[in-house]
Amino acid sequence: MDMQNAVQALAALAHERRLAAFRLLVRAGTSGLPAGDIASELDIPNNTLSTHLAALTRAGLLNAQRDGRHIFYRANFDGMRALLGFLLKDCCQADASFTQRALACLDMPCTAANPNMESTK
Repeated sequence: MDMQNAVQALAALAHERRLAAFRLLVRAGTSGLPAGDIASELDIPNNTLSTHLAALTRAGLLNAQRDGRHIFYRANFDGMRALLGFLLKDCCQADASFTQRALACLDMPCTAANPNMESTK
């Protein structure tokens, strides 16, 4: 990830409702959620939510897929890992092994069965 993409992703997350939507979709995992369910869960009007989801999608943090009349949104875990990797890349210059271990954690699958994952609630 380069600086421009990182800034776009961070800007997309720098809004309370977009951050809440992203976190909800991270918790939903790879199955994602239809837009209507996201709107209901977060108590956001559909048209407002659409704007927020579009910003997150443009930033590479969400994927959208139409299924009939519904649009399902999923967290783009590769995009999230790229952003976190960008943020951690220069971490702990005195201890390069720490940075390597931290970045290796980003390659772990995000599943409820993973004992290394803590709840985001």
